[in-house]
Amino acid sequence: MIIEIPSQVNKALSILSAAGYEAYVVGGAVRDAVMGRPVNDWDVTTSAMPQETEAAFEGFKVIETGIKHGTVTVIIDSCHIEITTFRIDGGYSDNRHPDYVEFTDDITLDLSRRDFTCNAVAYSPEKGFKDPFGGVEDIKNGVIRCVGEPDIRFHEDGLRILRALRFSRTLGFDIDAGTAQSIHRCVHLLSNISSERIMAELLRMIPYCGMDFLDEYSDVIFEIIPELKSEKGCAQNHERHIYDVWLHSCRAVEASPADAEIRLAALLHDIGKPSCKSTDENGVDHFYSHGKAGAAITADIMNRLKTSGRLKRKIVNLIEYHDFLPEKISDKTFRKYIGILGEETIRALFAIREADIRAQNPAFLEEGLRANEEGMRRFEEILSRENCFKISDLAAKGGELIAAGLPQGPAIGKIHLALFDEVISGTLPNEKEALINRAKELYENGDY
Repeated sequence: MIIEIPSQVNKALSILSAAGYEAYVVGGAVRDAVMGRPVNDWDVTTSAMPQETEAAFEGFKVIETGIKHGTVTVIIDSCHIEITTFRIDGGYSDNRHPDYVEFTDDITLDLSRRDFTCNAVAYSPEKGFKDPFGGVEDIKNGVIRCVGEPDIRFHEDGLRILRALRFSRTLGFDIDAGTAQSIHRCVHLLSNISSERIMAELLRMIPYCGMDFLDEYSDVIFEIIPELKSEKGCAQNHERHIYDVWLHSCRAVEASPADAEIRLAALLHDIGKPSCKSTDENGVDHFYSHGKAGAAITADIMNRLKTSGRLKRKIVNLIEYHDFLPEKISDKTFRKYIGILGEETIRALFAIREADIRAQNPAFLEEGLRANEEGMRRFEEILSRENCFKISDLAAKGGELIAAGLPQGPAIGKIHLALFDEVISGTLPNEKEALINRAKELYENGDY
């Protein structure tokens, strides 16, 4: 098999080879090329020491991006190429980073330190594949397998647990049985990983996760988000449900659009249910106010995982309002929702609601989808005919009311609120002249 390599990368390989060094493309670039997937980043590994690499590329711009670990970046025809010396990693006392690295001239030793066989393959047009661990075969068979002993690989770097799951989902590979067993044994190592890295991997993985996969690796999810653990085995004795809360949430993720943020919200949407569960005299379970309870729990999770303020607000709002009934609420209430949450979040709410319906008892599927579609129809209708969803959308601002003769002071704010309430109730048009006239009327009547 021949891999087509960009001319700039080929040039880098040729320069290193002409200088007397071994050089290969390596890692994800080789994996994706073998799979026939587009390759965005080509990494090169070489027997040259970092200073020797710099000397070989005299006349080219060279950036010492990570020279301590053997990496320099060479720019050839505007293409940035990372070139790293073959190396051996020292111990991993923090279960995350090597304590030190040693350079070597043996490509097999370099490949032996890598995480999975599919990422431990090197290639050069001159020498072909260097594949001491059967990575090409695993790529062709669609298998994620650790290089060497899985427990050792995961104890070196606990993040590899999430990387194994993410590669499995994004590449469509199965996880080798020995590697999977090791993941379950080593799941506690995730406690050593930074919140930011965990959230980054979770967001990259979750668009590709189905119900069975999430349940199979529920121990990994619960290690990341322990608040979800109480969902497992939490029965929902109700005609609309056929799963416990955990499997219902997993099914909702599977039924959601392949959007990371919507799927994260689907995973968390019923996280408040276990703490709100009650059972009536007929043995029917209820979960009153679980949206509000779940929003508070989710806010704590988002803080712990150090998400951005924007993502936290979006996910918390989706959890709190996921049970809204847009086919039943009044236009006034609907407009208030739009004003509070915004159009983007409302659209995401409809996606969450549809996923929630699809994760319930199929006997109610058609009815639920019909109701959701009716709500969406009303939403689009309101958007098409209305232009006022929050006070700042009023066609007459406070300054314009003052210019029209109303005195400055607290009354202006109160009158503005009253105008807004009448506009969203549909009793007053959002037109400047009508608003000013109504404001004068309210003031002259002594209402404010």
